[in-house]
Amino acid sequence: MTSTYDTLLSRLQSAFDTLEEGADPVLRTSDRSDYQANGVMALAKRLGRPPRDVAEEILGRAELSGVAAVEIAGPVFEPDPESGVSRRTVDGPARRRRLGIEAVTQTKTVVIDYSAPNVAKEMHVGNLRSTVIGDALARMYRFAGHTSWPAITWGTGARRLRC
Repeated sequence: MTSTYDTLLSRLQSAFDTLEEGADPVLRTSDRSDYQANGVMALAKRLGRPPRDVAEEILGRAELSGVAAVEIAGPVFEPDPESGVSRRTVDGPARRRRLGIEAVTQTKTVVIDYSAPNVAKEMHVGNLRSTVIGDALARMYRFAGHTSWPAITWGTGARRLRC
């Protein structure tokens, strides 16, 4: 007896081959315990066609009745030319240095006390948590326009080494 996965893969592969010989359907188990064919986007790009059109054509050619109920997933974001949203509107803020975030008008001095790895002890991944979070906060405050002073705690071993 053939598994559902093998049956789907075989039938989808035949449909993909009608558009491009050897195109991989990239059939995977989804997080909802069903299957998804992720190869349509790559195939559509190679063919220079809209992904939805390619998906509809593949479904028209694949013999999936009695095997699976199929739906075409929509895109996460596809700008509609009629809506006035252009690629420049979407990509513009990401290309600017400040990412579209304005600097604060009243700056503050922020002191952030966080640890650094203790040189007198064995290194452990747990030592990095405070360091990473503290450094990220300090960078965010500086990006916003504030002055940040990291007050790094080095541990008792480092104090002994400095003496």
